[in-house]
Amino acid sequence: MQEFSSDGVRIAYLDFPAEGEDRGQPILLIHGFASNHGVNWLFPQWVKTLTRAGRRTVVFDNRGHGRSEKLYDPEAYRPQIMADDAARLLDHLGIARADVMGYSMGARVAAHLALAAPERIRGLILAGLGVHLIDEDGLPSGVAEAMEAESLEDLVDPKQRMFRAFADSTRSDRRALAACIRGSRQAMAAREIAAITPPTLICVGSEDDVAGDPAPLAALMRNARALTIPGRDHNRAVGDKVYKEGALAFLDGLKPVV
Repeated sequence: MQEFSSDGVRIAYLDFPAEGEDRGQPILLIHGFASNHGVNWLFPQWVKTLTRAGRRTVVFDNRGHGRSEKLYDPEAYRPQIMADDAARLLDHLGIARADVMGYSMGARVAAHLALAAPERIRGLILAGLGVHLIDEDGLPSGVAEAMEAESLEDLVDPKQRMFRAFADSTRSDRRALAACIRGSRQAMAAREIAAITPPTLICVGSEDDVAGDPAPLAALMRNARALTIPGRDHNRAVGDKVYKEGALAFLDGLKPVV
């Protein structure tokens, strides 16, 4: 992976060229909590899907995740700060305007980027996060404590066990993740959501009990629609065919970059 400095924080990224003719519509992908660029985007074939569709595709590891720098102060993980990392990566690559897709925590980061710098985003895809973007302040309570538990066997709450098992499977720095979840737990106000101007697609699995209903969130936005991914929960929606087909159709329907 390549690296750049985002205000002094080392961020690792990969920049994949389009296959065949480049449509001139780059896309930036922002992964979820305890995940990384590989688990969220490479393994489920998102990068292959997008590059084969003629799209330059940029992935990176959020601060505290994957190969990026690990920080242990919760204040370093405010969503606005993590959105700044994404904007600086676009600057570093000389990309003035891009499509942006985030999953779960990555969707929260993407929403903050869209609010702060709408001119940088042609189209926005928020996946794995619905109305809980505004009516809850992040992932379920107790996730930080789950990261700090001695072992998975010490946990009985199903959601705590799910996120801890996932963090263990990705060999994450759990102390950094505990700081991340404490710092990034920040709900957005309905007025902030209403101020997001880029066209938006909100994709959530029908069995996802982490994200919340996508329809009420879409109803708050100026130009958004919801896509329900049938029969998928929070983890299994990531690589789903309906999600991919819906995202590609949405991107194809956007106005070209000028």
